[in-house]
Formats: sequence, C-alpha cells, structure tokens
Amino acid sequence: MNNAKRSPKFWLGNALLAVSLILLFFLGSLWSMLGNWAMGLWMILAGVGMYLVTTDSGASSSMPD
Repeated sequence: MNNAKRSPKFWLGNALLAVSLILLFFLGSLWSMLGNWAMGLWMILAGVGMYLVTTDSGASSSMPD
C-alpha cells in the first residue's frame, strides 16, 4: 500500500465538505433565517470543497491504464 502524504488543499476540501454536511443537517432552520442564501451557501461550500479535493493530484497510481 502506498502511504502518500496529502496536500493541505485536500484536507481543506474535506473540511469544507464536512462543514457543508453539517450545514445540510440544519438547512431547515437556516432557511428560515437566511432564505435562499442558505441554499446558495451550501452549494458554494460543497462546490469549493469538491474542487479542492479533486484537484489534489496526490500520488500517481501504479496501475496500468
């Protein structure tokens, strides 16, 4: 197994995805406070988190194409 270190971008992306998951659990109460902005905030957090996770190159795979 390859024990490659992950970059800080990967961990920041995972943190943003965790925050967006927590925000999703409380979306009902946030919706009453923020309105449509609550959904926009969730989409931005999830989108940026996914971007950071997927752009992290990490270790290259040793499997053939």
